Amino acid sequence: MTGEPEKYADRCYRSGSALVAGVLLLGLAGWLGGDAMLRGEGRTPVTALAALLFAVPLVVAFTLRPAVFAGDERLRVRNPFRTIIAPWSTVETIRARYSCELVADGSTYQMWSIPVSLRARNRANRHNDRLARGESPRGGMFGIGGGGFDPEDEREKTAPSDAAIAELRGLAEKHGEDEAAQGPVTVRWSYEILAPLVVGAVGLALLWATA
Repeated sequence: MTGEPEKYADRCYRSGSALVAGVLLLGLAGWLGGDAMLRGEGRTPVTALAALLFAVPLVVAFTLRPAVFAGDERLRVRNPFRTIIAPWSTVETIRARYSCELVADGSTYQMWSIPVSLRARNRANRHNDRLARGESPRGGMFGIGGGGFDPEDEREKTAPSDAAIAELRGLAEKHGEDEAAQGPVTVRWSYEILAPLVVGAVGLALLWATA
């Protein structure tokens, strides 16, 4: 026993629907682009290659890449084209309006992997309002005339994005004064995404100009 606090794996926040969409789009792009490169004639294979170099990084950037990782020392926000690393001491606020935002060291950063659903938020608010008025969410006063009982229906609900933001705020409050959570905000551009994207865009532009 060393007396040091136990460290846990980072919590990860990302959109499951975005992951599914990304896999499907990549499969479709690979099928169409691969067929064009193997069976196409003339400039078609080169055009297909340039299109894949342009399209695949975009799909990865906006579907598979976005994620938020929260540990004991820092918050790491992986957005489509850059990664923001904010030690907890630099976090001023984390909020969910029409999008989820991190405010750290005076700058505001979007958190792409935690989408805000106004429909889910309104549904949760209506549910909680009914509970506050003493109405059963299944109809009737205090459950009378309801269509069955589910304990979850008798508890307050929170939209997924708002629940995630509440967790992140709690971590910021808990670890903001920790010695290990000090340091500046760092931002790194995702060159592994940008480089093939630029190459593909330049290739398509040249092919279009010489058509």
